[in-house]
Amino acid sequence: MLLFATERYRELGEDIAGAGDFDLGAIERKVFPDGERYRRIEADCARRDVVLVGGTVDDFDTLEIYDLACGLVHLGVHTLTLVLPWFGYQTMERASKRGEIVAAKNRARLLSSVPTAGSGNRAVLVDLHSEGIPHYFQGNIRPVHLHARSVVLQAIRDFGGEDFVLGATDAGRAKWVESLANDLLVDAAFVFKRRLSDTETEVTALAADVEDRVVVIYDDMIRTGGSLISAAMSYKDAGASEVYAVCTHGVFAQKSLDKIQDSGVLEGIACTNTRPHVQDLADGDFLRVYSVADLIAQFLSESV
Repeated sequence: MLLFATERYRELGEDIAGAGDFDLGAIERKVFPDGERYRRIEADCARRDVVLVGGTVDDFDTLEIYDLACGLVHLGVHTLTLVLPWFGYQTMERASKRGEIVAAKNRARLLSSVPTAGSGNRAVLVDLHSEGIPHYFQGNIRPVHLHARSVVLQAIRDFGGEDFVLGATDAGRAKWVESLANDLLVDAAFVFKRRLSDTETEVTALAADVEDRVVVIYDDMIRTGGSLISAAMSYKDAGASEVYAVCTHGVFAQKSLDKIQDSGVLEGIACTNTRPHVQDLADGDFLRVYSVADLIAQFLSESV
């Protein structure tokens, strides 16, 4: 298996290649004076099973995935697997008002339009915020929803130890949190909230007995931290001795990690490296970063 990575996902790509003992392909890159990008795939890809690791962090990253994927198929790869640890555009994954653009659907359509490799294309997506997103892919690409459950469970256990309560930021995540709590053999707790704006929420009720107990909150992603802070405050007000948080995707938009830490209601946060910038944020004791490289490498090795 031959593995390539987009520029921003180069470090994770190298980790996956090392964990799976895959060949790592080289890409020559440069920028023209007008800002146009030059890329050249240096490895011989013909008749190879090829993996391209990248995330749709923004439109630039999405188009880099598309350009490289098209180039790899043109070079005659046997199979093409797009590994997308972070599939963005999940704020607009459905329309709630007439005329709204469903960006998640359009980006899935774009990646679906990559020419088909000799024996097919697939897209591997990790811990999606919306279970419906794989259905947006169409044509000859096969979407695979890979759950980072084993990594998340380890992070939760590292914070909570043997006796703690696993909490949710809202009732919408209750089913998933209850499933994780059953695996961990711990109690689950839930808060009910009302959304006031894009960045503000209000907790209306709490269903749990957390008096003098450690609470570890799980959510699939932390974006601005507003819901997390509100939930953590509710658990503290209900008597929790310590509150931690674990998520798969640490978005941390608008310096929200600083805001969360400054709130003083959380002892620490853990996330995975599905988004490449989190390693730069983890320069202290507050944020722990767990790698999904072994998880992805194992999946690729077993699914050849």
